[in-house]
Amino acid sequence: MSRIKVGVARGGPSSEYDISLKTGGEVLKYLPERYEGLDVLIDKSGQWHLSGFPQKPLEIFERVDVLFNALHGEFGEDGRVQQLFEGCNAPYTGSRILASALAMKKHLAREIFQQFGISVPKAMVFSADKFYGLDVADCAKKIFNSMSPPWVIKPASAGSSVGVSICSSFSELVRAMEKASAVGDVVLAEGYIKGREATCAVLEDFRGEKYYALPVVEIVPPLGKFFDYDVKYDGSTREICPAGFDGDTKRRLEQTARLAHQILGCRHYSRADFIVAKDGVYLLEVNTLPGLTSESLFPKAAAAAGLEFPQLLDHILKLALTKG
Repeated sequence: MSRIKVGVARGGPSSEYDISLKTGGEVLKYLPERYEGLDVLIDKSGQWHLSGFPQKPLEIFERVDVLFNALHGEFGEDGRVQQLFEGCNAPYTGSRILASALAMKKHLAREIFQQFGISVPKAMVFSADKFYGLDVADCAKKIFNSMSPPWVIKPASAGSSVGVSICSSFSELVRAMEKASAVGDVVLAEGYIKGREATCAVLEDFRGEKYYALPVVEIVPPLGKFFDYDVKYDGSTREICPAGFDGDTKRRLEQTARLAHQILGCRHYSRADFIVAKDGVYLLEVNTLPGLTSESLFPKAAAAAGLEFPQLLDHILKLALTKG
């Protein structure tokens, strides 16, 4: 019996190129025996390669049975590569075009969350369209005069905490705005919420549930730091799974993660990030393609639920092949 050919798409023209290489490498390494993994590398210039040789995307799609989308950030997670997959009728893992685009644009996703009664941090959005003509210092003044410090400044369309800063003074605010605007055209300024960081992943059609919430993970960064790009991948953060929250808080996190997955229209799997504060649970964002490296939270949550990494990959690929 021939094995199912899986093209593992990784790399891509984004700021998360290196993390995508790791995710794709882990997928290729741990695919169950019934699959044949083919390395589909997209370099930073956007050139596609199959097993090391340059190829056109359509030629690659014709040689695989399904694509495992291991891309992160721009192009891979914002709906653009999904548009390419669907235009060529290529089965693939992860969310479709619209859900990917909405989740990636944090300022749009938070508006949808609020419409469904989900608590999100107070925020201001800065973009070329809305604040045309204002420089970084002008934008910083608007934040300084409208929201109490500290502030969380982040690109509205990036993942892995790329370009994120927490700041308390005006000079720090200006630098943070410059840093975030260098990553993307839209910058989100949020009021900092003191609390415990948590994440909850959703896996579809698992154990008889359409939207199964995996065990909640509490994220404990090193003292004095937050869960930024460096801390995420340097091994210094404690990740407690299952988390030590009380039962009501866990249920609230699970319910909100499932609801966010559904209202954005996510597919196959996702992971929602939260702050658990004294006055309640706040949703920060939803990741439609959470990392699958050895340091990543999604595989750890799955393992805590009794689903080891090869089994997790098998389940996701079955969803792509049978459910679309």
